[in-house]
Amino acid sequence: MRRLFPSPLSPADLDDREWGLDELADLYAYPAGLPAGTAWLRANMVSSLDGAAHHEGRSQPLSSAADMRIFGTLRGLADAVVVGAETVRQEGYRPARAREAFAARRAALGQGPAPVIAVVSAGLDLDFSLPLFTAPLVPTVVLTGADAPAERVAAARAAGAEVLVAGEGPGVDVARVPGLLAGRGLTRLLTEGGPRLLGQFAAAGVLDEMCLSLAPVVATGTAPRIMAGPPLAVPERFALGSVLEDGGFLFTRYRRAGERPAV
Repeated sequence: MRRLFPSPLSPADLDDREWGLDELADLYAYPAGLPAGTAWLRANMVSSLDGAAHHEGRSQPLSSAADMRIFGTLRGLADAVVVGAETVRQEGYRPARAREAFAARRAALGQGPAPVIAVVSAGLDLDFSLPLFTAPLVPTVVLTGADAPAERVAAARAAGAEVLVAGEGPGVDVARVPGLLAGRGLTRLLTEGGPRLLGQFAAAGVLDEMCLSLAPVVATGTAPRIMAGPPLAVPERFALGSVLEDGGFLFTRYRRAGERPAV
């Protein structure tokens, strides 16, 4: 792995070597000094050269060993991983696990042993017998609307999940998600999609950072882009933060340009 941007600080930055997890964690550290009660929402997605967000329903065929190291690092830094219900079903989500490599860093920041998995779902069409709900290291959170089916809400709670209301009707107002999680002390947020949820976050103006892995493959097919949804009235500008390269993969990090919107 080599750092291409910002400009290498030393010749060693251009060496093609395996970066340590501490190095990756320092590069991807969340910003300090956020206003009280607010969260920083970061997304992590992978895309093929032709814009596919997955291949035959899964992101793994587009990934690599280096991509998974960065994936693990981003999880190791997060308070909560926010994910859509369809991604939970397609990817077979399991509870986040504690990683010894990040234990000291998390303890110093007052974080729990592993990030909370927060599932965004309007209809709660989820299998609550899965380990994600019945055997997580830290309780899974489900965000839904006020009019979600009462029997599904009861099933989620019976499985051990914490249910948070993030919308007045049957759906979820994604603009409320960061604030609700920040109110529980979960301010370092990571979303892994899917494309529809990520598109909703972007449309709501609450996406602060985009970590995009560009895979050197062509997938074709009908897979969606990394974001799916109605177009923004005005495309939002992001500024390049860093670029790493490994085996033809580009690991980019972009942060919202300009001021963050008021919460």
